[in-house]
Amino acid sequence: MRTLGNVIWIIFGGIFIAIEYVVASIGLMITIIGIPFGLQSLKLAEMALLPFNKRAVQSDAASGCLSLIMNIIWFFIGGLPIVLTHLLFGVLFYVTIIGIPFGNQHFKLMRLAFSPFGKVVINRGSN
Repeated sequence: MRTLGNVIWIIFGGIFIAIEYVVASIGLMITIIGIPFGLQSLKLAEMALLPFNKRAVQSDAASGCLSLIMNIIWFFIGGLPIVLTHLLFGVLFYVTIIGIPFGNQHFKLMRLAFSPFGKVVINRGSN
C-alpha cells in the first residue's frame, strides 16, 4: 500500500507540494537569518514527496528551549498558512472514502508544519 499510495500521491499533486517547499527553502536560505527556516522547509519537502514511507519523531538532540523559540517564530512567520492549507486539504480528502489515506498524510504534514524544529523525518520501518 505504501508504494501505491506514494505513486498516487506524487501523480495527484505531491510532487508540486514538494517543489513548493524546495522553492520556499531556497527563498529562505538566500538570507543568513532564514537558513534555519529553510532547512525546516526542506524537511517538509522530504516528507511531502513520499509521505507514506515517512514519519516525524522527536529528535534526541533537540535543544529544548531553542527549539521551542524557533517553533514559535516559525509558526507566526510561515507555519500558520502551511498548517491551514494542510488542514483544508485533509478535510477535503476526508469527504470521500478513497481520499481518507491522503487526508491522513495531510494531517501528518500539518503536525510537522506546526512545529518542525526538534523533529527528524525517518522511514517508517526504521527505529
